[in-house]
Amino acid sequence: MSENNYQRPSWDEYFIAIAEMVGSRGSCDRGRAGCIIAKDRRIVATGYVGSPCGSPHCDEVGHEMHTVTHENGDVTRHCIRTTHAEQNAICEAARMGISIDGSTLYCKMTPCYTCAKMIINAGIKKVVCAQDYHASIRSKEIFKEAGLELILLSEEMTTYKDMKIS
Repeated sequence: MSENNYQRPSWDEYFIAIAEMVGSRGSCDRGRAGCIIAKDRRIVATGYVGSPCGSPHCDEVGHEMHTVTHENGDVTRHCIRTTHAEQNAICEAARMGISIDGSTLYCKMTPCYTCAKMIINAGIKKVVCAQDYHASIRSKEIFKEAGLELILLSEEMTTYKDMKIS
């Protein structure tokens, strides 16, 4: 046995670290989130937050902000110029003709409700998130309804300075 006591990262830690690097390519400073889709412990697709191909990026022209007032009075703001990392990873797999049925998705934070529905319909069976997302209640509910496994590696929550949360 080695005296070094080096401990290899778990598969979840390994793929989350790669997703973080993928996210560094993001073109919206509100996210810079990355996503990895792995099947049988092999990366089959990646995605990061960015504008649709050929469209200007937030980092170049600014954000396209959308304000949402929730039923409980919370107010959140979202940049809608970009496509989410999860959506881009699913699209990459589709463009390359790669089946992601039965795969695991690794991402920065709990996916939004729209991404959650796409993840379920793509056949992804497990989602591992580095941290939570402030608007993830409905995503968690639908993952549970669909029998999808959700793992949060941290209870830390992503927040933004222009949020008004009760």
